[in-house]
Amino acid sequence: MNTTRKYKTNLRCESCVAALKPYLDQAPGVTKWEVDIASPNKTLTIEGDVSIDIVRQTVSRAGYEVLGEVAVSPMPPTADQSADAAATTYFPLLLLVSFLISVVALIELRMGGFNWSRAMGNFMGAFFLAFSFFKLLDLKGFADNYRSYDVVARRIPVYGYLYPFIELLLGIAYITAFQPFATNLVTLVVMSVSSIGVIESLLNKRKIRCACLGTVFNLPMSTVTLVEDGLMVGMAAMALLAGGH
Repeated sequence: MNTTRKYKTNLRCESCVAALKPYLDQAPGVTKWEVDIASPNKTLTIEGDVSIDIVRQTVSRAGYEVLGEVAVSPMPPTADQSADAAATTYFPLLLLVSFLISVVALIELRMGGFNWSRAMGNFMGAFFLAFSFFKLLDLKGFADNYRSYDVVARRIPVYGYLYPFIELLLGIAYITAFQPFATNLVTLVVMSVSSIGVIESLLNKRKIRCACLGTVFNLPMSTVTLVEDGLMVGMAAMALLAGGH
């Protein structure tokens, strides 16, 4: 009988999922499986005709544990509940962006007049500085999570460790107005490449953790992540078209 069951596990990141993959792919009776690393239970969902004992043994062979079975909710959440959950999940990100916009607005107020080019550069600088800060709080955790979906970090793991420093340097460059053309060009390339992995994950409907704020906040990968990358790409492109400033 083909059923869907969910299990609580001690899987920690996408690297753990990658280690488990060959075992579950070959497990008898398993027709489909996925792991939600973003969930508190690190939920493993199994579809097929397979007992919990087989699942335990399979996961154990990969070096991990099934900590229990998670009850499958008979009713999906309502639209209002989903909206509330999404708002709560993204609250830290929305609050941070609001703070950045407010800081830029205050700077423009102090300058005595609003200048789009200056405001955009200051916002991008503050954005990169703030986001690199959260990533650097747990550099290894960020690198492991980022490698799970970024197309460059997947092939060159050290890139995951370098990426927060790239953002840090871009932030400094924007705030100091250092070589605007080169800074915008690097931003355009780096953020465009970063968007590829996000798009792939969204198209494949992978339930993974977004690494945009490091491991401090549990943000799921979604279109919000794509909008974040797209915003930086768009602003860098606009600055380049305007002459790099």
